[in-house]
Amino acid sequence: MSATSQVAAGALSAHDRQILTAVNAGAASLSFVGSSFIVLCYVLFKELRKFSFKLVFYLAISDMLCSFFTMVGDPSKGFFCYAQGYSTHFFCVASFLWTTTIAFTLHRTVVRHKTDVEDLEAIFHLYVWGTSLVMTVIRSFGNNHGHLGAWCSTQTSTGKVVHFITFYLPLWGAILYNGFTYFQVIRMLNNATRMAVGMSDRGYHTEARPDMKVLNRWGYYPLILIGSWAFATINRIHDFIEPGHKIFWLSVLDVGTASLMGLFNSIAYGLNSSVRRAIYERLDLFWPDKLRRWLPYSSKYRNQQQQQHQESELVALKSQDQQ
Repeated sequence: MSATSQVAAGALSAHDRQILTAVNAGAASLSFVGSSFIVLCYVLFKELRKFSFKLVFYLAISDMLCSFFTMVGDPSKGFFCYAQGYSTHFFCVASFLWTTTIAFTLHRTVVRHKTDVEDLEAIFHLYVWGTSLVMTVIRSFGNNHGHLGAWCSTQTSTGKVVHFITFYLPLWGAILYNGFTYFQVIRMLNNATRMAVGMSDRGYHTEARPDMKVLNRWGYYPLILIGSWAFATINRIHDFIEPGHKIFWLSVLDVGTASLMGLFNSIAYGLNSSVRRAIYERLDLFWPDKLRRWLPYSSKYRNQQQQQHQESELVALKSQDQQ
């Protein structure tokens, strides 16, 4: 496996390994449910099938399969052991690579003002799946998978080094790229917003507030990978320094946060305003009238519709007066 597979039995007791197995299965199950929900939304709601959300859809598929193989747990020795380890490595690598394509698309559209991002979809697939496959194949060099507790884990020192090179180096490269890219996008949009507010009236300032919320949300995207894999990286480094000594609490944080990556991605990337609007629109159609007041977004959605309708009427009246 990826990070979770590297928590070897070592000095951990049987009870500790049972706890790690439970944490791994529980966290991976949450990620599986979250990413499956995003996939389901993309399939059911046609209005979401835009190119930007299509990339989120591919990210959710990678997270869903990564979570599935992560929570399999306790596979048999032999073929199933290899299948679990390499499948999880492949789809976890694909997951954080898809986040780089989302960052690249946003940067190319906002900063470089290019409109050809949809033409790059085939290149994105080649980049993500091809790189994931190459990293997974390279990982097999010098590896000796064995059945350690709940996971198939790399046992040899050479295998640990290869795994660090084929997983954690690309991971932190993706984190640095995403952070630098979102920094440039946010800085440019902040500058554009200040210029627009300075040249227009106060009305634009109130309209820009939702955009600023989006900018603040983008700033948290790189933190998802950091939060998911920081403890796993520390645990790997510690394992290199003291291979015979396992820290239980660090292993719990390693397994728990890494397995929650799919849930974090589904909330940050997938559960955006467009998805929430599509869900509440469907609920508003089928929800009984007596219970609609209990729908959190129902009154807010109707108020937005009424406000948009009033604004359109005001615009129409102003145009008529000008004529």
